[in-house]
Amino acid sequence: MASKRALVILAKGAEEMETVIPVDVMRRAGIKVTVAGLAGKDPVQCSRDVMICPDTSLEDAKTQGPYDVVVLPGGNLGAQNLSESPMVKEILKEQESRKGLIAAICAGPTALLAHEVGFGCKVTTHPLAKDKMMNGSHYSYSESRVEKDGLILTSRGPGTSFEFALAIVDPGPHA
Repeated sequence: MASKRALVILAKGAEEMETVIPVDVMRRAGIKVTVAGLAGKDPVQCSRDVMICPDTSLEDAKTQGPYDVVVLPGGNLGAQNLSESPMVKEILKEQESRKGLIAAICAGPTALLAHEVGFGCKVTTHPLAKDKMMNGSHYSYSESRVEKDGLILTSRGPGTSFEFALAIVDPGPHA
């Protein structure tokens, strides 16, 4: 049986812990993880000036799909960049239509809103992203550290990165 495959989309301004911890935990669990740079293969400057080298570009990673899970790290600028990307929208829409897991943490879930993905689901975000996420009646909000509703998995922020990663590795029913 083939191992599970994950796509982590890395945008400039992504939160380092929300990127590296899930990647590390998933790889330790035997998931084949592809870290794809939104803007290409060059190193990406994250929110605290840590540079992360993607495995490939998002454009190339897209051709290697489908993936069992698509992961969106947070970070305000990172989430904004994910929200503005037509390719991210295309990947998320494809993942949603094929009933694949979508996992977003911190401000990352705001990209779901921007791309109209997971409407009707219960979600959580970083507290500072709550108002933006609740603009309209597209989602119901949870104060949980990690929230899973169907195939949408969300989490609060850097302090919940391990719990988020473990929920990706073992998402329970519906995944």
